[in-house]
Amino acid sequence: MSTLELIDTYWVYFLVGQYPNGPLGGLALTLVLASLGLLLAMPLGVLLGLARISPWRWLRWPVTGLVFGVRGIPLLMVVFWAYFFLPSVTGHKTDQFTTMLMALVLFDAVYLAEIVRAGVLGVDRGQVEASRSLGFGYWRSMAWVILPQALRSMLPSLVNQFVSTVKETSLGYIIGLAEISFIASQINSQVFTLPVQVYLILGLTYFLLCFGLSRFAFWLEQRQARPVPLTDNSKVAP
Repeated sequence: MSTLELIDTYWVYFLVGQYPNGPLGGLALTLVLASLGLLLAMPLGVLLGLARISPWRWLRWPVTGLVFGVRGIPLLMVVFWAYFFLPSVTGHKTDQFTTMLMALVLFDAVYLAEIVRAGVLGVDRGQVEASRSLGFGYWRSMAWVILPQALRSMLPSLVNQFVSTVKETSLGYIIGLAEISFIASQINSQVFTLPVQVYLILGLTYFLLCFGLSRFAFWLEQRQARPVPLTDNSKVAP
């Protein structure tokens, strides 16, 4: 079987797994899992990021410890804990998709917290003082004045975090989640003579997806770096 015949035979299975005759898998499941992980982690990441720079030590210090603690643990260990350890404690075993999603949400949240913190600190200090002079408290000031401005500078970092999340979904292979890496191994077990072609296709798929997203993040960063054109007041009628 040639490489073209391999693609022609298994491309649907590679993209969506057994769907619609079975559960969703392949590249589609990878993208769904990464998107849900980032979206669900966003509110928690924003709260953790704001807590990291809050004026209250009783809030800032525990959250800082949580962020650094989670960042110092391999994601694979969290996946193992969630899949094997938690069921023995709670008595309820979650499926592979839910387990991987919970692990991604936790990890994305702490990394998003740092992105939010950097974005908020990058906003001009005068904006904070102006919002406080209007009578806004810390949380209202952040919600209505600072965060909307910080979001613009955070966009390239959010895209890069999505790239990292896409690659981290491959750890679902360890617990039997039918994401794209697992599907590739299943295809390889059916065509023993083409492992190089199978994993080359897998690598190219990851590369094209992640490289495209990285270039999009670079384009966003370059676009934000352009100076805002001044309005030509001479053309405005008196």
